[in-house]
Amino acid sequence: MRARSGDDAALVVVFSCGQPDPAAVLAGVDEVFPGVPLIGCSAQSVIASDGLDGPGVAVTVFGGSGFAACTASAPAHDGGQRAAGAAVAECLAELDSDAPHRVLMLLTDGSLGDQEEILAGAYSVVGASVPFIGGTCGPDPALGHGYQLHGRGVATGSVVSAMIASDAPFGIGLGHGCRKVGRPMIVTRSVRGEIYTLDDEPALSAYLGRLDAPPEVYESKVAFDAYTRSRPIGIRRRNGEEVRHVGFVGGPDGRLRSSGEVPEGGLIWVMEGDRQSTVDAAAEACQAALDDLRGYRPLGFIAFDCISRSRMLGDEGTRQEVERMVKVADNAPLAGFYTWGEIARARGINGYHNQTLAVLAVA
Repeated sequence: MRARSGDDAALVVVFSCGQPDPAAVLAGVDEVFPGVPLIGCSAQSVIASDGLDGPGVAVTVFGGSGFAACTASAPAHDGGQRAAGAAVAECLAELDSDAPHRVLMLLTDGSLGDQEEILAGAYSVVGASVPFIGGTCGPDPALGHGYQLHGRGVATGSVVSAMIASDAPFGIGLGHGCRKVGRPMIVTRSVRGEIYTLDDEPALSAYLGRLDAPPEVYESKVAFDAYTRSRPIGIRRRNGEEVRHVGFVGGPDGRLRSSGEVPEGGLIWVMEGDRQSTVDAAAEACQAALDDLRGYRPLGFIAFDCISRSRMLGDEGTRQEVERMVKVADNAPLAGFYTWGEIARARGINGYHNQTLAVLAVA
């Protein structure tokens, strides 16, 4: 295993795609890193600095005298998202380190709703002092469902976490490459991710009307998905627009659906991006994470990139995106996976994103 270096590993992070037996993957990791704390999850595609983008296993190892980590997992189905988030954040109390810099990595099951509830639960334990980074996993194409990895066990419908401490800072960067289209709209009726009306008009017609979308997009889910892949909505936040993917529901109420909450009474913009702006945003996110290290040399990067971005870019665009990230990383290792939702919170309470690249830089 090429991730092996030295004998003082503190944490192993595994992203696995196209593997019909995830337990066998864990057994292979344990041969190289026996007993080392581990978290991970399934992916529809993994990312690595050596050009890997697709099926495979991407392994990142934190180690050395400056690192310490503790891990946790909790089931999150049947409305238990907030409790699960709180439970996995409790591992902060078990962290045996006085290192000044910490980050909470969260890997969640993408089939769960109310992902913000997981983050709210974690925030209730650690507060504003610990930033979040991570992503929600999609199904492994070899199995048709997603899974989470903790220690040497495989779970579904769960949240796994690693609280990581370091003598040097962590850097977090975000990028989506979308720009606002026209004036904002008020969310006049919504329930979590169900968007009923915008400016008191049915959400579907208000959203597509702002884009002057062709007629077939109003009627066909396939046409809608293809057209809106590069046209999400942005929710106003203190730090800019937080992107949300919107899905086609149809029916007489003209509703839209998002995997993340779209708060009633808030302002949203229709957003639009293209291949070039999306690729540029990848470099910008890596650079922002690098700048956040405040002059420390990066040891490596972990990228949580949205599967919708990859689908919009296509094979060639996705390859270019990874190349741009690797260039900014300047020979530091890069690993990651394509998510169903991205987690990055450096300030504020929320930190759930769609169609965004979230990057962790490690010094």
